[in-house]
Amino acid sequence: MTLSKNINVLIVDDHQIVIDGIRSLLKSSTHIHIVGEALNGKEALEILDKKTVDVIILDIEMPVMNGIEVTKIVKEKYTDTKVLILTMYDTPEFVQQAIEIDADGYILKNRGAEELECALQALTNGEEYFGKDANKALRSGVRRKKNRDKNEIQLTKREKEVLKLIAEGKTTPQISDQLCIAPSTVETHRRNLIEKTQVENSSRGLIKFAIENKYV
Repeated sequence: MTLSKNINVLIVDDHQIVIDGIRSLLKSSTHIHIVGEALNGKEALEILDKKTVDVIILDIEMPVMNGIEVTKIVKEKYTDTKVLILTMYDTPEFVQQAIEIDADGYILKNRGAEELECALQALTNGEEYFGKDANKALRSGVRRKKNRDKNEIQLTKREKEVLKLIAEGKTTPQISDQLCIAPSTVETHRRNLIEKTQVENSSRGLIKFAIENKYV
């Protein structure tokens, strides 16, 4: 793919092997200039203070400062810099969160150089770029929400108790002790809750569901 304008890129990921891989993917493009690398969000912001960056390629989960926090700061302080989320997560929750914090693009790490270059070109042209995986995840999330709303999820009294304790960060043994039920019974309730609510990421999804639906 031929890019029509020069693009200054900053790569941010907490794995050097990923940074090296992105650099390798982009090395054939004479229009893309990698002006910096960072292993966490704090390092990325330090580079942004010193260099002109058109697009920051950013992972979500990183030490010191994660991609969500970095994106918020970039959008407030470095308004000419576009944010491209490059991650392994294809869940609706992550994609929706990226949209809510005004990320300019979202693609998965398993995509090739062509899509990465397409995303970079779109962002520098003032457009957004959410890859087909991100759009598929969003559609899946909308469908699940519609199904939940349509079916009006009904939880038993015990399921509500277990859900509340999960949301409070209690482990299976702790829930078992507090409710005076076997650990295997707790796990059965957990599986039933996941099936009824259709959440992903198990405990994290149940916690999010509990908060959104005011069970805690």
